[in-house]
Amino acid sequence: MILTVTLNTALDITYRVRELRPHASHRVSEVTERPGGKGLNVARVLAALGHEVTVTGFTGGATGRIVQGQLTGTPGVLDALVPVSGATRRTIAVVDDRTGDTTQLNEPGPTVTSAEWSAFQDVYEGLLGGASAVALCGSLPPGLPVGAYAGLIRTARTAGVPVLLDTSGEPLRRGVAARPDIVKPNTDELAELTGSHEPLRATQDARRRGARAVVASLGAKGLLAATPEGTWHATPPARVHGNPTGAGDSAVAGLLSGLVERLPWPERLARAVALSAATVLAPVAGEFDRAAYEELLERVAVTGEVSAA
Repeated sequence: MILTVTLNTALDITYRVRELRPHASHRVSEVTERPGGKGLNVARVLAALGHEVTVTGFTGGATGRIVQGQLTGTPGVLDALVPVSGATRRTIAVVDDRTGDTTQLNEPGPTVTSAEWSAFQDVYEGLLGGASAVALCGSLPPGLPVGAYAGLIRTARTAGVPVLLDTSGEPLRRGVAARPDIVKPNTDELAELTGSHEPLRATQDARRRGARAVVASLGAKGLLAATPEGTWHATPPARVHGNPTGAGDSAVAGLLSGLVERLPWPERLARAVALSAATVLAPVAGEFDRAAYEELLERVAVTGEVSAA
């Protein structure tokens, strides 16, 4: 079982409009709703790849009940979300059909009490006993300590479970120091962490700060990985156009599935890049175009070198 942690779960709502214009009323042509937050997106992609996944994090209020109700119908995904008194947030993505661009609006999430945080940690520690790997994903809801992910990483390491961290800002900085197996920042997050805007130098610096492997998302240019086994750059065969929401989460699913399947790093990266691109071609986050994924996987270019160490 793979465990994904989404401390700030959401109901992802996607609106499609013919053309998005400021200060104007719009007629929405299509509305979709899905359980959201980065870890839930990761979980759905992992399940589609054939892995058994358990999701945990926080849920509350009417929106939380909708999220849990929709998770119930997701094959391969087990709900272990922890209730809180506050309401699960909503995220709104507005897709402009004319340009293909997406505008994202993210609510902050419920305020989590110290008692609720303590209850979650007990659930998390119990779930680690049956986990082959864990992904810690997304923002922290109000009320949680900034070092929350660092503590969860240390708990996973004590349990002998490999852990991937995908967050930003100070939670990322604290988390890296706790020595996760993989971190997956984008270029902006990596630059904020290290102070360097040169991706290769920044990934190597992030490794020195504690992460065993760093996989940086370069957007349309693919993924750059600095690992104990070597350094690689994986690039898609062509730029794809569509809704990028969830593309990074699909990359996390590719990396995590490759980890538990013990794939060599170049194969993990090729899978992650192909999944990410195929997600851009899908209508909503947490899904990917399977035919496009299989076609892209054959054409992802992976270059680099094996470490001499």
